[in-house]
Amino acid sequence: MIDNAIIEFDRALRTVFAPALSVRPVPGEGLPDAELSEEERRHAAALMRINHVGEICAQALYQGQALMSQDPSIRDALRQASHEETEHLAWTERRIAELGGRKSLLNPLWYGGALAVGLLAGRFGDRWNLGFLAETERQVEHHLKDHLGTLPGHDQKSRAIVEQMKSDEIEHAQTAVSLGAHELPAPIKGAMKLASKVMTTLTYRV
Repeated sequence: MIDNAIIEFDRALRTVFAPALSVRPVPGEGLPDAELSEEERRHAAALMRINHVGEICAQALYQGQALMSQDPSIRDALRQASHEETEHLAWTERRIAELGGRKSLLNPLWYGGALAVGLLAGRFGDRWNLGFLAETERQVEHHLKDHLGTLPGHDQKSRAIVEQMKSDEIEHAQTAVSLGAHELPAPIKGAMKLASKVMTTLTYRV
């Protein structure tokens, strides 16, 4: 138990404070840099910061849910999705730097809150655990669609990253459903949307 606690604590520290690494190439890496106005650059960087925070939270959620899962196949699926989300962390982190922005100052808070939610979701059993995961991914997909609608049209590098992230999130939701996810009650979905709204509003600025 002590070894596992150390491993999980190390994972949390690396997620929040260490640079993330990607095995896959960064989407849009070969595309030319767009000529962005200062306002467009700030807006794009803020949206990528929101996406980066979303991936911080995803890491924490997966960690909490995997810790509580009793099914080895579900734990493996959660950890596989977590590895892909780490790549999203790397992509968004790099794009934020390219746009001259910064990561959220509240990342430790977001991680801790999401970890607590993941642990709580896992206590209700694997099917509800997976249902929470599937709904989370659907809501993230919705946010990414919104970002594609508001990112500067000529910022192809940012758009390529968001498009690939959206595709991966759809796949993660489908994986959760295929593993037996329960559909969450409407009030739970509504509470998740409200919490997400608070997080994205704060992160756009902080």
